[in-house]
Amino acid sequence: QKSCGKGLFNLTCSHLNLVEKEYFGLEFRSQAGNQVWLEPLKPITKQVKNPKEVLFKFMVKFFPVDPGHLREELTRYLFTLQIKKDLALGQLPCSDKSAALLVSHLLQSELGDFHEETDQQHLATHRYLPNQEYLDNKIMHYHRRHRGKTPAESDVQLLDVARKLEMYGIRPHPASDGEGLQINLAVTHMGVLVLRGNTKINTFNWSKIRKLSFKRKHFLIKLHANISALCKDTLEFTMASRDTCKAFWKTCVEYHAFFRLSEEPKSKPKALLCSKGSSFRYSGRTQRQLLEHGRKVKMKSLPFERKHYGSHYDERQCRSSPDLLTDVSKQV
Repeated sequence: QKSCGKGLFNLTCSHLNLVEKEYFGLEFRSQAGNQVWLEPLKPITKQVKNPKEVLFKFMVKFFPVDPGHLREELTRYLFTLQIKKDLALGQLPCSDKSAALLVSHLLQSELGDFHEETDQQHLATHRYLPNQEYLDNKIMHYHRRHRGKTPAESDVQLLDVARKLEMYGIRPHPASDGEGLQINLAVTHMGVLVLRGNTKINTFNWSKIRKLSFKRKHFLIKLHANISALCKDTLEFTMASRDTCKAFWKTCVEYHAFFRLSEEPKSKPKALLCSKGSSFRYSGRTQRQLLEHGRKVKMKSLPFERKHYGSHYDERQCRSSPDLLTDVSKQV
């Protein structure tokens, strides 16, 4: 009843033995019907109106520009599961070649070395892509090349392919610009993006932005004076509602803190009589703190279980068993 979001999130990470937890978050559908992140510092009861009807999704929240910064094998595996899910839902648009290559690395991790009959049967019963039936032969062609690769090595190679994709780590938020044209807004490690469809039409790097704010359902980007000499001082975008606008603004605040600040921002003292604006802030270690901690502390990686379907691994390849994310909610 009295727990903040951080309590539930930390329980989930403890269950998974997850060390690099700051890359992840718990997402749920709000009462207004929007997908939002569970806020760590806010009581759960103030965020979730009908707890019995809410499903929390454990997901990647921050996508680093280089997944090579991820120290733990478990962290890389969870990123791989996120890429796998995004591919299946059509949320990671890419060329047929890239899609087939990504799935081939998933097959190497889950099935082991290429075996034509096993691959055919598996692809017939498991859907990795919306248009998979047209790419089965291409997927198997790439899978042949991965002989001898362990699941951990397959994760590294899959993430190396994924990070080069145009839409890697981008979650579009529908909006309209000052002229009423439909666009998408997104936030990444580098700043705020404006997209038309899946094409980037503008990028506002953090160094260009003086302030991000929202007023009702209007999202505002205020630029530094030297930038605004070339265009307007304030850019305004309209979103579907105040709730969606505020949720996107919060995501931007967290992305900026995680990727740009050297340490977790301190809380500000509350005003005694009245307060103006939101007190929302990022909570947790920043990426810089995570990387510094990794350099200083050589922790022994804890064992974990993978999901796999076949047994075509040679002796040097590690074996896996049931998916570590199965029924987490019941155990938590």
